[in-house]
Amino acid sequence: MTAGPALSAPRRDGFDAAFDQVRGDGDIQFSAAFAKPPDPPPEWWGDVTRWLGEALEPLARALAWAWPWLSKLLLVALAIGVVALLWVILAPYIADWRERRAAAVPDWAPDQALARALLEDADRLAAEGRFDEAAHLLLYRSIEDIAATRPDLLRPSTTAREIGAFEALSQRARQAFGVIAGHVEASVFARRPLDRNAWDSSREAYRAFALDGG
Repeated sequence: MTAGPALSAPRRDGFDAAFDQVRGDGDIQFSAAFAKPPDPPPEWWGDVTRWLGEALEPLARALAWAWPWLSKLLLVALAIGVVALLWVILAPYIADWRERRAAAVPDWAPDQALARALLEDADRLAAEGRFDEAAHLLLYRSIEDIAATRPDLLRPSTTAREIGAFEALSQRARQAFGVIAGHVEASVFARRPLDRNAWDSSREAYRAFALDGG
């Protein structure tokens, strides 16, 4: 058996050319490169830092000497700041609590002549189907009456629902305010127009408070 033709070695011309091309590309890194160390600071910077160190050294020594007392003073200041912050947060709630715990006036009620006149005005609005306005009138006139009788109870930010929780008012007054304020809030905030039943409920609550209890 005769040997076949010898296999020729593969040509590397194309590979060598491609390899040389890649190696010659300066954008590709083939060896580790280390960042250049930063330049030393200028001499004037060293002079400044030394001057600051010398100037602040007495202050640092004084702070180190006074630190046992200074640390206690800082703790006292921190405690005062915490107490002041708590007072700012809790003061409105404490004021509301004091208002609700004020001396009650169980026999207080609106003047009956004024109460009847108010009911007549509100009834005229209700007769025209303006139940929302009629309930609002009862609520706002009642708030004005309380402001004139007990100005110590109200602040500009006091809401009708808060008035209904004041322990300084009688149970009848709080109950009436709770009913009327509930209907008015539904009308104003929930955008639910009041119907005849809601108005009758508000009117009866006010009438029972202002007239039956007199």
